[in-house]
Amino acid sequence: MNSRSLGHRAPLLWIVGPFIGGLSLAQAGVALAPLTLLAAALPLAAAAAWSAGRAPRLWWAAMIASMALAGAAAYGLHRVRLPAWDALPAREARLALRVDRVFISGDARRASGLATVLRGDEHLRELAGQRLYFSLTLRPGEAAPIRSAEIAAVGVIVTLPRNPPADTFDGYLAGAGMNFRLTRGRVLAEEKPALAYYRFCARAAAWCHATLGRGIAEKRAELAGLLRAMMLGATHELSDEQHTLFMQSGTMHLFAISGLNIGVIAAAIHALLLLLRLPPWARFALGAIVLWLFVDITGASPSAVRAFAMAVFLQAAFVLRQPGNALAALVASALAVLLIAPLQVFSASFLMSYAIVAALLVLGLPLADAWLARWAPWRDLPKPAWRGWQHALDWAWRAGASAVAIGVATTLVSLLTGVQFFRLLTPGALIANLVLIPAAMVATLGGFASLLCGLVGFGWGAALCNHAAALVLLFIEGCVRVGVQVPGAFLTARFAAPWVGPAALAALTAALLAGYALRWRLRGGGWGPPFVVVMLTLIFGVKFG
Repeated sequence: MNSRSLGHRAPLLWIVGPFIGGLSLAQAGVALAPLTLLAAALPLAAAAAWSAGRAPRLWWAAMIASMALAGAAAYGLHRVRLPAWDALPAREARLALRVDRVFISGDARRASGLATVLRGDEHLRELAGQRLYFSLTLRPGEAAPIRSAEIAAVGVIVTLPRNPPADTFDGYLAGAGMNFRLTRGRVLAEEKPALAYYRFCARAAAWCHATLGRGIAEKRAELAGLLRAMMLGATHELSDEQHTLFMQSGTMHLFAISGLNIGVIAAAIHALLLLLRLPPWARFALGAIVLWLFVDITGASPSAVRAFAMAVFLQAAFVLRQPGNALAALVASALAVLLIAPLQVFSASFLMSYAIVAALLVLGLPLADAWLARWAPWRDLPKPAWRGWQHALDWAWRAGASAVAIGVATTLVSLLTGVQFFRLLTPGALIANLVLIPAAMVATLGGFASLLCGLVGFGWGAALCNHAAALVLLFIEGCVRVGVQVPGAFLTARFAAPWVGPAALAALTAALLAGYALRWRLRGGGWGPPFVVVMLTLIFGVKFG
């Protein structure tokens, strides 16, 4: 099959795939000391470099082995367990912490986030350098700590399990490299204030929060909360009912700072910079800076940072006058993320974002091209002779076929990850996302326009944009409320064994990549293998109810 979506190469998969495999083996407990693993990986990497172009079989064997060992070593280096603490009970601890991330909360009496231990009491010296989750109670009038601030805190320290279930909060923390939780804590003193840049980000976040509520927060607070969740990742502003609705409909991703939101904002920034008629490299640099500033203001959540990396790598290909290979850009961004924070590979958002985008690129787009090539209206009639209704019907067919093909491909992944991380099977998500993703893009543009109007002091324009976005969000919420009432739109489900989910997702990824490499030819199984993997998993590996 000839398709513009086929034939793209992503050589970095030779690094990313084995690296993730090594991380997975290390998490399962199949690992040696990190230095030993690195010592074994270095000669293999040298063998791979020597054999490149000389002995292909030796090259790929040495490359896979060296990257797998490097991944296993990275796991040990980034999640430094203290085995002696596994048998110790919870205890009170006084620690000096550097705040790395603050979780946004609607409760002014509490603050939580991630931090690095700088030092502790004499019997806690070995905790220095460990990363932990903290939950602090704030005194009346006390402000929550800001990223990069150094604080002295006291609380109860608890050791996290080595491999907690992936669908729990402990599983999220373990995936972020945490080994401890500091609960029931309080701040004793601020030893060093936050850097000026992060204080600016905190003030800017508060300004964005106020701007996105202008004109609607007073009368329709629930719609203002939806807009803030979509633009700033402030999901705490969603009510419990809204959380449940969007989870059951498979549309919760619309209200998280992720690929969709960041992609729309990146495109909007690029469109604005085109008006300045700057050289391409200047537009790229300025656009990347502005986009990163927005990501950092929203708290630099891992999903937002990954979306930023995807957008920057794809734009860089155009600036360097290289073919706009979205698959190579996706793999390059994954490699960059894994080199900085390799344990993110175990998080729900990493797996969902990269697996879904990969399915879109390697299955969704080629499938859409195949459908369009199989049937095109008035193929033998020159387009200049078409009437207006014929052009409209042709556009509707092309847009509809592409949307359905992409939706089918991404739904294959979301069916598995939904059961793995949320214990929900959401067959209705396909139809819901076909309708609501374009609407969410419009609402995101409205929120972005509101922030631009507020930035130039045009308050009335910001309120108008907020009202426009609120109307779209009202439509989205109404559709979701109706959709979840349809029988079979969602089902509670779980995998029969903990290993089924990761194994099924790995098998689906392999089927997608193999099908793409074989150009989805019939002799290689055609389009069937990914669908067979998901179908067999749902039939034999899932328990419902």
